[in-house]
Amino acid sequence: MKRSGVDLGTRLGDTSLQSPLVAACGTVGSVVDFAGVADLSVYGAAVAKSVSGTPWPGRQEPRLAATGNGMLNGIGIQNPGVDEWVETIGPELGGLATDVWGSAVGKDADEFAFVAERLATTGVTAIEVNLSCPNLENGKMFALDTVESARVVRAVRAGTSLPVGVKLTPNSEDIVAVAAAVAEAGADWVVLGNTVWGAGFDIETRRPLLSGVVGGYSGAPIKPVALRCVWQVAQALPDLPIVGTGGVGCGGDVVEFLLAGASAVGVGTAHFASPRIGSRITSQLRRYMARHGIRTLVELIGAVEQW
Repeated sequence: MKRSGVDLGTRLGDTSLQSPLVAACGTVGSVVDFAGVADLSVYGAAVAKSVSGTPWPGRQEPRLAATGNGMLNGIGIQNPGVDEWVETIGPELGGLATDVWGSAVGKDADEFAFVAERLATTGVTAIEVNLSCPNLENGKMFALDTVESARVVRAVRAGTSLPVGVKLTPNSEDIVAVAAAVAEAGADWVVLGNTVWGAGFDIETRRPLLSGVVGGYSGAPIKPVALRCVWQVAQALPDLPIVGTGGVGCGGDVVEFLLAGASAVGVGTAHFASPRIGSRITSQLRRYMARHGIRTLVELIGAVEQW
């Protein structure tokens, strides 16, 4: 995306994006419905809500709660299952103004692989492997285990020729080790990261804000956590492309993630407050680049100055 001497194009390995902005999974629905309220052309890609091999009912309400400057969610990845998704959403993807990535979840490596293979029959241009949802009923998170994470990615990689991104979690004890494991298993890039574990309570009713008590906390307050993850992985694995995400709400946030080493930047929770925020962030990023005489994003990626 080039205008007024500023080029916003970027790359994740062999995958080219017209913009560094990626509309994050779980915040733009199927993407098809989001196209009715926002300009998708400002995004390099948009990630559809995760789907599994069979329908998942998700958690009971309440599943969302505003708290402080962020948001708690415990959806439990409610979805209709991949077969219905392919039948109802798949045919609508071709006319959208940006690439759509499918997001796969499952209870084991075989289910992840099955979902990825089915998603690949539609118009999605990449598969995001969601290893990091923190609010499944059994509390299991693949992204906390290097062996299990690698097993899932190998199964997905064996079943599709599409680019594969892997969504990891900032809750990991050693996110560099997990990133290295999924890269070795065939991931084309990693997404760093997702929500952090959190909880909240209503002091009047004395009930948890979420039916499952613990859920994922997102929004502006988690940006420093996400930046730390991006920085650590970029320093340890400089050849592994990164989509940095967490707390992004303005053009300056995007610049921070690029400086830390990300090549693309996810926008998530901010969509709930302002569905058109991608256009505003793009304008802010252009102005920043023009003001500093920066013509391409390559000049920013990993360009933080050390003390």
